[in-house]
Amino acid sequence: EVQLVESGGGLVQAGGSLRLSCEISGFTFDDYAIGWIRQAPGKEREGVSCFSNSDGSTYYADSVKGRFTISNDNAKNTVYQQMNSLKPEDTAVYYCAAGPRCNNKWGRYLEVWGQGTLVTVSS
Repeated sequence: EVQLVESGGGLVQAGGSLRLSCEISGFTFDDYAIGWIRQAPGKEREGVSCFSNSDGSTYYADSVKGRFTISNDNAKNTVYQQMNSLKPEDTAVYYCAAGPRCNNKWGRYLEVWGQGTLVTVSS
């Protein structure tokens, strides 16, 4: 069974940092592009970051470039998203997701995603 389980969300003040984790099972990092999407209340889903082991691609939304970093630990089957200099507009439910490819359309075509973890950034 393909699963993605997120953790690490919480409440943080603006300017602070959080690290999200996502443990995958039932597939490997070679099978899909992996990354993060988010959805804020009343807003559309947004692709935040992704990487692909198969073609070496990475992607960051313009809104998070320079502040967020995606990484993975193959031995732990875990992908991370380090989020620095957080802003109130980063407040959203963050989902770990798997899809066919990592590019600037990340988030539109996904195969599977986790249950989400809430990140709240206070001003």
